[in-house]
Amino acid sequence: MDHTDREPKLLLPFLQPFYDRVIPLAWPLVRLAVGWDLIVHGYGKILRGPTQQAEILGRDGLKYAYFFALLLIFTEFVGGLCISAGLFTRFFAAVTAVEMGYLTFHHYWGNGFSWLNRGYEYVLLWGMVSLAIALRGGGPYSLDRKLGREL
Repeated sequence: MDHTDREPKLLLPFLQPFYDRVIPLAWPLVRLAVGWDLIVHGYGKILRGPTQQAEILGRDGLKYAYFFALLLIFTEFVGGLCISAGLFTRFFAAVTAVEMGYLTFHHYWGNGFSWLNRGYEYVLLWGMVSLAIALRGGGPYSLDRKLGREL
């Protein structure tokens, strides 16, 4: 469906050429923001190591903690790189959305909304943005598009 006829008129029409140039960059910027956040968290888990990460998860009552530690490292570090580049974007964004959903409802929900109180605000935000990426895909400036295939 073409939505160009529904775009609002600009208050400053002379900005139209600027917007025409930068709007295509919005989606890669969103992917980079999510990817970077995941990479940083995944790299921290790599430095900590899967055994220590599993101990942390085990203290929180998670069964199969070592398996989940490896899964989190893979999802966050490799997934973050892939989302940033737009490679296997839908897959990694969907896995990230599931991870953030788990963290939101299982781990942080009882603390309330505010991230300052270890609440679910942060993980809910990143989960929703990851879900949007999973639904939209990599977009025009992605390796998925360059390859002509996506999951």
